[in-house]
Amino acid sequence: MNAENFGCGARLVTAAYVRQGAQGRRAHELRLRALLEQGKCPEDGWDESTIELFLHELAVMDSNNFLGNCGVGEREGRVASGLVARRHYRLIHGIGRSGDISAVQPKAAGSSLLNKLTNSVVLDIIKLAGVRTVTNCFVVPMATGMSLTLCFLTLRHKRPKAKYILWPRIDQKSCFKSMITAGFEPVVIENVLEGDELRTDIEAVEAKIKILGAENILCVHSTTACFAPRVPDRLEELAVICANYDIPHIVNNAYGVQSSKCMHLIQQGARVGRIDAFVQSLDKNFMVPVGGAIIAGFNESFIQEISKMYPGRASASPSLDVLITLLSLGTSGYKQLLKERKEMFSYLSSELKKLADTYNERLLDTPHNPISLAMSLKNLDENSDSAVTELGSMLFTRQVSGARVVPCGAVQTVNNYTFKGFMSHANDYPCAYLNAASAIGIKKQDVDVFLKRLDKCLKTFRKEAKKEKCVNEVGNSNTSTEQLED
Repeated sequence: MNAENFGCGARLVTAAYVRQGAQGRRAHELRLRALLEQGKCPEDGWDESTIELFLHELAVMDSNNFLGNCGVGEREGRVASGLVARRHYRLIHGIGRSGDISAVQPKAAGSSLLNKLTNSVVLDIIKLAGVRTVTNCFVVPMATGMSLTLCFLTLRHKRPKAKYILWPRIDQKSCFKSMITAGFEPVVIENVLEGDELRTDIEAVEAKIKILGAENILCVHSTTACFAPRVPDRLEELAVICANYDIPHIVNNAYGVQSSKCMHLIQQGARVGRIDAFVQSLDKNFMVPVGGAIIAGFNESFIQEISKMYPGRASASPSLDVLITLLSLGTSGYKQLLKERKEMFSYLSSELKKLADTYNERLLDTPHNPISLAMSLKNLDENSDSAVTELGSMLFTRQVSGARVVPCGAVQTVNNYTFKGFMSHANDYPCAYLNAASAIGIKKQDVDVFLKRLDKCLKTFRKEAKKEKCVNEVGNSNTSTEQLED
């Protein structure tokens, strides 16, 4: 509806009523105009009617929705199912062109505008979350692992002689396989134990650079958000080393956007040294379906090079999902989620410590990890070789998801590389433990129910241990009596 159409409507309905309706629509249009002019996430979230109006306006700009369109190409945005078309708001053409995922499509102006706006709004959120000097980013329809692979493949053209990637160990398969898939040899740098924490061995990283030669190293692949007792890498020191030796630095920031500490590490690393790109998951940070990531950095041209490395067009679904989410939340809503997550971390920490004390266990001291916590299972592990893994099964069958139990001495082979103590980020961590995380969107009820169910499981093991002890004592007593009679 434009001014001319409203004028026509006034001949059918009382003009005053039409003017009121036009003013109502004008309120929606002012929001759309502010988004298009500023390219930033609105402070206050939009209502669903405004978002849907905006998406429909974008969709009618794509050629597959033109009333008189005649398509004779091999890809014309045809969709057999109306349900599928509605699911995607009829934005069917995807994003990018065959040579660049960020390029504009001539026959899909609406989808292209969606792509550009999403990247702009996400960049605004990354700055809001703490990386103030980031210059460019784009949403890619791949999860974190494959997005890291894309970064490594882009660096290959800059460093054709390089074949190694230095990687401070973190026991997560996808980030390890991202390097293998790109065709490089990961050089695993074992962590050092400081108190309960596993931290980056800076001296080992520098020593390995001197042994292999800087020109033979593609990059340093570091990590922020991770499972305790592993803590974020010493990004500032790594960034300085990378700058000194002229080695690229790629950061796996999978679920770090929700943590001000992780984002501060990236900002500081870029300030004092070198960080070429940092990659973060959409679903872990923005509560959208799995399948997207954000690749961001401080050198605009390098981030553009990465986007041009993506072969072919791409699905617009991740971009659509995160744009809808951020428009719904607004910056105030997203900041509130970050605040609640931080409060729940403190609550989970204090309550998990109380529970650990009850069973003569410890909440491991990992102050440098802002998201994940770990509770020792030393007594459980000593009573039974299988008790730790049984606890994990019991929690899962009781509908507790996300908790990880980590036994001692597990061995896992990933792409012909054998990790000792797999899942614990070290060859021989001192004790078995259980992980729980306070991630974005967690509620007090989640924490309370988890602790209640964990308590019940631990009580079951305690009863079984007492029963077994009684049986053993009776057996020993009978044996002693028989020996005396003899």
